[in-house]
Amino acid sequence: MISSYSANAIRNRVHFLEVLEAGSPEPRDFAPGADIRTDLPRYRVYRQGLLVEEPENVMAYWRDDLVSFLVGCSFTFEYPLLEAGIRMRHQDLGVNVPMFITNRPCKASGIFSGPMVVSMRPVPQQQVVRAVQVTSRFPAVHGAPVHVGDPAALGITDLQHPDFGDAVPVAPDEVPVFWACGVTPQAVVMQAKPELVLTHAPGHMLITDRRESELAIL
Repeated sequence: MISSYSANAIRNRVHFLEVLEAGSPEPRDFAPGADIRTDLPRYRVYRQGLLVEEPENVMAYWRDDLVSFLVGCSFTFEYPLLEAGIRMRHQDLGVNVPMFITNRPCKASGIFSGPMVVSMRPVPQQQVVRAVQVTSRFPAVHGAPVHVGDPAALGITDLQHPDFGDAVPVAPDEVPVFWACGVTPQAVVMQAKPELVLTHAPGHMLITDRRESELAIL
């Protein structure tokens, strides 16, 4: 996931995978040689908090005062989950993971505040503990679930109507498991209404050559 903001609007204390220099489109640490203006499948352009376009590149919007941030994505730990024998329903169906705006406020930072967004994956009840163990090893890409079970506790009224992504069925023997989501900055942007934000379209993140094992902790 990438987000590019006006440098004058930055007031953030969040840990990022990488912060690019103002005006630089190259993530030299995580993806040297890449260009975040063109190398994502689809982008979103927000002006004053309103979504105005979903282009395939953002060259027309790029400015020298934009500072870009690489934020971790829970897709990173899906392969380790699969290795642990935990199937991903959205992968089986060939759709995007469902994402929901919650009732949990993020900690405010300057002008930026808003609700946390979560992604949801149905997990068989007997595999929930294993899913927590596997994803806890990847704190830089959202880590352990933020909630397991009742979606109403997060203010989610209907799992079949996600705010982003696609709905997936939850079987009677499965538990909905929720992880923090890299779309959260977009929910914050919609509330904070900065002048200009360029970011990824949900489910269309930057893919790098960095292996997920390099982000795992013991």
